[in-house]
Amino acid sequence: MKRFAVIIAGCGVYDGAEIHETVLTLLAIERHNGSYQLFAPDINQAHVINHLDGKEMNETRNVLIESSRIARGQIKPLTLFKSEEFDALVFPGGFGVAKNLCDYAFKGAECIVHPQVSKAVQRMHHERKPIGAMCIAPVLITRLLAPVKVTIGDDEVTSKHIGEMGGEHIHTVATQVIIDEQNNVFTTPCYMLNSSITEIADGCDNLITEMTKKMK
Repeated sequence: MKRFAVIIAGCGVYDGAEIHETVLTLLAIERHNGSYQLFAPDINQAHVINHLDGKEMNETRNVLIESSRIARGQIKPLTLFKSEEFDALVFPGGFGVAKNLCDYAFKGAECIVHPQVSKAVQRMHHERKPIGAMCIAPVLITRLLAPVKVTIGDDEVTSKHIGEMGGEHIHTVATQVIIDEQNNVFTTPCYMLNSSITEIADGCDNLITEMTKKMK
């Protein structure tokens, strides 16, 4: 049974983890006879967004506590991540990736990745273990591992920033997976495109399928 570490960034597309992408990734892992452990950094969110009207709220929330909603409480702080305990690492998307796991949402190509996240990615990369990223998460991977080949779909601004960070962006359609063989990185666009939930499910499954093939 292959062991996946899944790092998420809160709960909710606009300020945390994208819930559909996270849950469908966990489903895909189990359907491919894998196991998973969720992780999140024990830090405050960059801000809190009202998901009904898109406006910022005057309150503070913790990334780990919010992430535990999706994990049904079965989650660990990212400080406890040990690369030797896992065969692969996956990042579902959501704007929390670009706000909490790094600051891409605020600084673009000059973004800085949170040290705990950086350490996890660098350790798995050093050990030649597959790393998957969906939606906006490939910008984080690019910042850490460039030169690397990734996709976020077809958004021109984000793909330009990926190039500025030293990455190679490949335009894709929904459900397609881009594989960088040299870096062992797997990416798929998910909700960076105007995708249906069925396409999100297929994209997550395709990503886990390709990662699992690499581990055999």
